[in-house]
Amino acid sequence: MGLFDKLKKSDKIDYDCHVELHLNAHFQPVHRFPLEDAIEQVITELQLGELEGGGTAQNPETGEIQSCDIQFCLKDTSDATIDKFSEIVESMGIPKSSYLQYDNQKRPVGTQEGFAIYLNGVDLPAEVYQSCDINVLIERLESQLDGMGRMYSFWEGKEWTVLYFYGNSSFRDMIAKVQGIIDDYPLCEKCQVKQIA
Repeated sequence: MGLFDKLKKSDKIDYDCHVELHLNAHFQPVHRFPLEDAIEQVITELQLGELEGGGTAQNPETGEIQSCDIQFCLKDTSDATIDKFSEIVESMGIPKSSYLQYDNQKRPVGTQEGFAIYLNGVDLPAEVYQSCDINVLIERLESQLDGMGRMYSFWEGKEWTVLYFYGNSSFRDMIAKVQGIIDDYPLCEKCQVKQIA
């Protein structure tokens, strides 16, 4: 082994402290990846840690996504490191009731609120499904929210198609903003609206 190899080896940082970010978010894996990439980019540049992996929890009866987790390896779990990591995570926009878990400890993170619209996929007249475009509905909802929030993910089941929205505004304010669309758009007939964060 040459001198250069010794230097490279000594400069290597051991990221062996495991920290899990539990997201109170109904994200499909493909919709979780951008958040993973964004956090990984920052902590790698700061030599704070690296991405380890991620997973998705589903309702065992329906298959609906319930939450997801992202695992990281950090250089340590000192207060300073966890404070910095928490700051980075918070800056990305995280739903309320999320948390960091490490060393048998939990630290709450997240400020965003969210709502889900459960669209009835079986009980509406056939012409409604034929004439309405769910993408038009999504565009109208996001346009009406005007930056208050946006759709982050969705789920399609046998009876329901669910649209998941999160934002920095309150659940109450976001729903008030889009209530007119929910009341008027035919595809929203017999829908259910739930707060999810």
